[in-house]
Amino acid sequence: MAQIPGIFWVVVVGCAIGIVFALALIRYILRADAGTPAMQDVNSRIAEGAWAFIRRQYSTIGITALVVAALIGFLLARLSSPAELEMLGVSAVGLGWRTALAFLVGGICSCVSGIVGMWIAVKSNVRCAAASHRGLNEAIKVALRGGAVSGFLIVTLSLLGVTIMFFAYGGATHPEIAPHLIVAFGFGASMVALFAQLGGGIYTKAADMGADLAGKVEAGIPEDDPRNAAVIADQVGDNVGDCAGRGADLFESTAAENIGAMIIGTALYLISVKAGMAPLTAVGWVLFPLVIRACGIIASMIGILAVHSRREGENPMDALNRGYYVALALCGASMVGICKVMFGPLASGWLWLMAAGLVGIITSVVVVYITQYYTEARYKPTRSIAEASRTGPATNFVTGMSVGFETIMPTALVICIALALTYWFGTLSGLDLPWWISGAYGTAIATMGMLMTCPFILAEDTFGPITDNANGINEFTKAGDHIRKVTDHLDATGNTTKALTKGYAMVSAGLAGFLLFQAYFDRVLLFQGKEGQLFNINLVIPEVLIGAVLAIMMVFLFSAWALRSVGNAASKIIDEVLRQIKSDPGIMAGTSRPDYARAVDITTRAALKGMIAPGLLPVLLPVLIGVFFAYVKISGFSAPAAVGSFLMVGTFASILLASFMNNGGGAWDNAKKYIEDGQLKDEAGNIIGKGSPTHAAAVAGDTVGDPLKDTVGPSLHIVAKLIATVTLVLCPLWIV
Repeated sequence: MAQIPGIFWVVVVGCAIGIVFALALIRYILRADAGTPAMQDVNSRIAEGAWAFIRRQYSTIGITALVVAALIGFLLARLSSPAELEMLGVSAVGLGWRTALAFLVGGICSCVSGIVGMWIAVKSNVRCAAASHRGLNEAIKVALRGGAVSGFLIVTLSLLGVTIMFFAYGGATHPEIAPHLIVAFGFGASMVALFAQLGGGIYTKAADMGADLAGKVEAGIPEDDPRNAAVIADQVGDNVGDCAGRGADLFESTAAENIGAMIIGTALYLISVKAGMAPLTAVGWVLFPLVIRACGIIASMIGILAVHSRREGENPMDALNRGYYVALALCGASMVGICKVMFGPLASGWLWLMAAGLVGIITSVVVVYITQYYTEARYKPTRSIAEASRTGPATNFVTGMSVGFETIMPTALVICIALALTYWFGTLSGLDLPWWISGAYGTAIATMGMLMTCPFILAEDTFGPITDNANGINEFTKAGDHIRKVTDHLDATGNTTKALTKGYAMVSAGLAGFLLFQAYFDRVLLFQGKEGQLFNINLVIPEVLIGAVLAIMMVFLFSAWALRSVGNAASKIIDEVLRQIKSDPGIMAGTSRPDYARAVDITTRAALKGMIAPGLLPVLLPVLIGVFFAYVKISGFSAPAAVGSFLMVGTFASILLASFMNNGGGAWDNAKKYIEDGQLKDEAGNIIGKGSPTHAAAVAGDTVGDPLKDTVGPSLHIVAKLIATVTLVLCPLWIV
């Protein structure tokens, strides 16, 4: 352990605190009031459906992962060049089994993250509903602390997994090699996360659309009315899509970005050691991502504990924001301290590296405010959609699309400004390195800074589906209007927090995309024996241009297949709900209970079938491009450049399209809730509420936005990082 500095103990302490805090939160949730027997009965049905789906989904994912792991191991063992193997210091078989094992460990950890997220959400749903009977403050605490269990366990598991794999693969003695051997950990996590998010997203939005259209529009009953056969499937969907899917998503985000930053750090480590610096000091370049992630866990914990409502009628978003500001302040202080300790001996201009990290933290705040502006009903964009609903669904659709497309501009500007600033700061850091390496590391530090508050953001994300389920349980059990008002308010806040998480994930994916591009280029140059050189991609070259065009095609084709899967599944649910209502008049009279299990089964089968084709597309296409151009030369240029252009263009096409989908969908949803809350009025001051043609138009708009914001948009975040981890792991196949 001669090359591991003492500050690395921060990682050990951070992981321990994260686990202990999560266990304390679990104890708090399980000891909370679980509500009336009627509430518990509804929640048990939701839990039964959720576990049935998870078992079937992860069985399918597990089989797929085993096949992919075996294929990766075989291909790398057979096709890796002697130069690559010599560079990594392993045999062909050794590289194959190490890569396959890292892939499986990453996939298993991602599965565990998703399951933990869903389990605690199911336990928290009914307790949040029960807490709402005692007031807003109690309900906020239960929902946020239930979400925080996911946030802290998932981020801690990610940090722990990467750390253990790093040392298991020789990181203590060869820190310049180990990150290259564990890239498959991120690939396994990304692939499992995509299938989990995609399958869960198809399930949740098919059930939600079915419950909305068949219940509210066709039958004229509320979405969460017990007479609606899709109501349990809808509540199940919140858990398997928004909780299990997003848990796996953010696990792979933190894991892949940690590894990418470490790979860039290896280039700096090698150059520093060659320049005569002691390895014990130089290894700080590689270990910084792990140390700063541990600091983020501790800061986010204090931020969660700071959340409380000051008065009963306070906007829940204000209470959440106060806790977030506490976490941000502590993250900023940690960034300053850690940069001074770790980079002070390495770079004369370490203050510029610190500034890059602070830009990442500030970027996360800017994203939060942009998302709030476009998705909260307090602001013009969402209200404009509600106003447009007066003249029918067509104007609702057009206005919602315009809001969604407009959100691409601030998202793109934030990414561009953050990239430019942090890259520039990296070049000013006084490192005796080529400008492109020091600049890339500045951006890597910014990405780590932005992701420091990931546990808090994930807690806010899971807060959303917990409050949504709590609202549904209250409506199902016919709670009073004053109680529904509490959970309605929380549900609207939950829509905003979910949108915030997606905005946060989008912009962090943009910064991470640049980080992962550089990691891919460094890995290719390492295998080519050209480490430290500049990797050029020229769009005039045919292979490169083809790769870029295919990347854009992949993003839109993926979206089309995913949306079609939601539409097909939703149609089956609508038909089933209406069939049950027509065949049994006692359902509408309240004397018969619908067949909830039938709707759950239909949605489960449709979701699992629909996730396969779009899930495999971003895994297979970059590999096919790389292998094809490795052996079919058009202009004589290398396949790595063609795959590099696919990676760069595909990443940003995914992020910008996801911005449209996430923010547009969130605005559509809150425009509907704005009307349901009785806030839209006509010229005479009369409330335009539920049951009106305006409300029906808003419901139709919400059903358009739902699969965008909860299925395709979040899945595109993962696609942006999955294509990076695929190319990182399998690039030896096309370096010939």
